[in-house]
Amino acid sequence: MRSEQEISYRLRLAQGFLAEAQQDIPLKRWRSAVDNSQLAVENAAKAVLAMLGPVGRTHNPATQLLQSITDGRFTPIPVQPLQRLAELARLLGADVHAQTDYGIEATRRTPWELFGEVDGQQAVAVAEEAVDLATTITQYRQEGGDI
Repeated sequence: MRSEQEISYRLRLAQGFLAEAQQDIPLKRWRSAVDNSQLAVENAAKAVLAMLGPVGRTHNPATQLLQSITDGRFTPIPVQPLQRLAELARLLGADVHAQTDYGIEATRRTPWELFGEVDGQQAVAVAEEAVDLATTITQYRQEGGDI
């Protein structure tokens, strides 16, 4: 898949999962809101990583994003929005993905016992910011403008 197609695909995934997360809030589906938010953030980060080439399978793109920032691979894109996106991806990373699907097996807590209203609302806010950042960063690449 060409880079532009991969970027577009990942952004559409991020936007779709964000839309579902936002729909989960009035339905009081907190676990689902967190799960969909995690996938929105993950795909937002992967959209930005797709600017560099093929994106591997991971539920934790924050590590790759941070390494690419350190290696200077995103020049001339400003570092601050990239670092913020990596921070958001770390916040809703692989551990959250596992908890929304399996809960915490060691303590026998199900996903529905782990996540409440505050968790759902905070996760959606994180996802909204991540999708906005990814959209802005990828547009910067295409247009060469300011972030």
